[in-house]
Amino acid sequence: QSVACPTLAAALDCRYISARKEERLRIAEFLKGPTDFPNVAKDQIIEDLEASLYSAKVCSYAQGLALIKAASDANGWGVNLSECAKLWKGGCIIRAALLEKIQAALAKDVNLANLMVDSGFAAELNSRQLSWRRIATLCIASGIPMPGICASLNYFDSYRTENLPANLTQAQRDFFGGHTYERTDKEGVFHTAWTDAHKDIGDINERKQGENVQK
Repeated sequence: QSVACPTLAAALDCRYISARKEERLRIAEFLKGPTDFPNVAKDQIIEDLEASLYSAKVCSYAQGLALIKAASDANGWGVNLSECAKLWKGGCIIRAALLEKIQAALAKDVNLANLMVDSGFAAELNSRQLSWRRIATLCIASGIPMPGICASLNYFDSYRTENLPANLTQAQRDFFGGHTYERTDKEGVFHTAWTDAHKDIGDINERKQGENVQK
């Protein structure tokens, strides 16, 4: 149902990579990470880690609930997400305290598009995002894999961004296959002869560079 679940996917990939212990032992001999590490304050790191973990947990719940809702809508199951949170809290291996807040948010708005859009959770994520970013930056600079934390932060940033870099995919497709693209500054469908090589082989349907090809 085209539901993005990068944190869930990252968790699964972690299990796959973790299982390849012998392979990782061999690779570690010639793929080296950084040797100089940033200076950090222990108290700040602990505080930032707590904020990052909480934020990533919210994102993982948001993704899982969005996936359940999409499947429910597609199959006519009529799943009550608030009741799901209640059941998980009462009789599931999860039983996290966070589920009480999730249940309340879903009960307040049964049509909630995403858990992150709830005013309470949105405020919490906004207040924690600097800590979240510091941890992601520190891990990258130190060569420490944190796929769940980083995937969640990318999800947060992608979800809140109006125009994503994925728009460039249109340009790439037009470059290699003349599939056209849309622009943000004007209406229409466009095609570009990107290089002289494109002109030499002949443009598709005799289109001209930068021309609006929508008929």
